[in-house]
Amino acid sequence: MANKLSACTSILIGKGASIDGTIMIGRNEDAKAAWPKHMVVHQHGEMPTHFISKETKLELDLPADSARYTATPEWTDKVGVFEEDGINEYDVAMSATESAYSNSLVLGYDPLVEHGLNEEAMVTVVLPYIKTAREGVQRLGNLIAKYGTGETNGVLFADNDEAWYFESGAGHYWVAQRIPDDSYAVVANQLAIQEIDFTDSDNFMFHPGIQEFVDKHNLNPDPTTFNFRKIFGTADRSDAVYSEPRVWIGHQMFSPKQATDETPESTELPFLMKPDRKLSIFDAQRYLSNHYEGTEFDPIGTGKSGHKYRPISLAKTQESHILQMNRPGANIHWLAMGVAAESTYVPFFAGITDVPAPYKRGKLPAQLNSAYWIFKHASVLVDSHLHDFLPLLREVQKERNSAAIEMIAKTDREVKTMTGNSRASYLTMQSSGYAIDTLNAYKKLALALITKMTDYCELNFKTDENL
Repeated sequence: MANKLSACTSILIGKGASIDGTIMIGRNEDAKAAWPKHMVVHQHGEMPTHFISKETKLELDLPADSARYTATPEWTDKVGVFEEDGINEYDVAMSATESAYSNSLVLGYDPLVEHGLNEEAMVTVVLPYIKTAREGVQRLGNLIAKYGTGETNGVLFADNDEAWYFESGAGHYWVAQRIPDDSYAVVANQLAIQEIDFTDSDNFMFHPGIQEFVDKHNLNPDPTTFNFRKIFGTADRSDAVYSEPRVWIGHQMFSPKQATDETPESTELPFLMKPDRKLSIFDAQRYLSNHYEGTEFDPIGTGKSGHKYRPISLAKTQESHILQMNRPGANIHWLAMGVAAESTYVPFFAGITDVPAPYKRGKLPAQLNSAYWIFKHASVLVDSHLHDFLPLLREVQKERNSAAIEMIAKTDREVKTMTGNSRASYLTMQSSGYAIDTLNAYKKLALALITKMTDYCELNFKTDENL
């Protein structure tokens, strides 16, 4: 598995900032352009009581009782599972990780740990064992404090009440901040959390020794405050062209009235923002699918700066997900396989017992009985004649989005009176039906594109049909 460092983009939306009172946390998992992902459901009690990381060799004893949860593991566990995201049976959501960087001064005093807890294992050893988002923050923080980590990362948590963003800043030290109900955050491969209020336990959690560590080694450039980003993070040219533009475009999308003075390379972009309007699930999807449309920085546009900045949605996205919590029916694990801008987010309800077989398979080389490869197949065909074929893709996406809302509304009505196995069976049936219908829509799209491409051959000539 290629090193995932320098990858991913994340969004967190509080329930007061959303149009329907839901909490949303989402992320693009970016690493390789051709690296299949699966969607699975782990059943209650399925996990072993002893875990060994194939990547770092870390060994952990785990609780005997594990919760049911959804996850999106790699197609091969040769170097680890990389389960990445999911919702457990207690309605706790987790997404791991948003790769970031720590500065050399901090790492000199608390180096990254070669055999520590990394992205590869985080969901697997945390999500099945927590009943609230705060428990998730605390469990992950305790594990990193004890065993260390070999990466600088951000991790997203949510339940039906609140969302949290967790960041490890060195080998063992970490902080976490609650996303205010009326706010959102977008994060792009930088340490993002800023001022920490150590007296506010409602909104901040942290390694108990982090203040002493910073004071002991004189790490704080401004002792009048405790700005985690400035103490532990980086601020160099690569941030300006790689990370900050993706935060900037999020602020332009959702808070344009407040962000008038921001530029793509602004170095002081705030972590938390209030949207100018209430945000929907499609707003979250649009952000994770964004490639600077409508600006000169769009790589598929006509501007001269199309490849100046790293876009949010790109070829190396393996999957994109949004975990939508605090819903009136069942919470939803939205999953888009492959490039988000050229895929469709499929809603899998929390509480399902299984997913359709195509979502559980896919390997290298490509195989067209796999959901990952079905979406990628249509995507690469669209790429071959982008401006001719993109409208056809957009028609499919629009139809599937409307169908998703219709299906979800019907499901919400029906499950109000359901419990136990009947509820789980109905949620599974509804999720699976939509998921298969969407695969069929993309198969149909691919065949239409191939048909159109037959006349694009260079060995072509305008022939008199009467001859």
